[in-house]
Amino acid sequence: MCAQSGPKPLSKTELIRRLAETTGIDRKVVGQLMKALEEEMQRALGPEGPGVFALPGLVKIERKLIPARPAKTGVPNPFRPGELRDIPARPAMHKVRVRALKALKQMVQQTPAPPSEG
Repeated sequence: MCAQSGPKPLSKTELIRRLAETTGIDRKVVGQLMKALEEEMQRALGPEGPGVFALPGLVKIERKLIPARPAKTGVPNPFRPGELRDIPARPAMHKVRVRALKALKQMVQQTPAPPSEG
């Protein structure tokens, strides 16, 4: 990842304030909406949910099961030729995959390029 200088990302409080100003809705109501959205994501991505949550047009978040890997012995070490090593077992785990959807990709493409330094 490349470190970027420039404007900082919005904090949760700033985001709620801006959404309240833009929509004309009270900040408490916008905060409750954000909390409800968070809870809905938790339900969808939790063990009882379908494992997928989408914000239409923007992002799709998926829970993916990574299967367990057994331990291996006598595996060649790629960094020291001729040496063998043991690889420990890894338990199964869930990972989260976030995909940008069409509208978000178009938003990013339409933003002007930052001015070059020089």
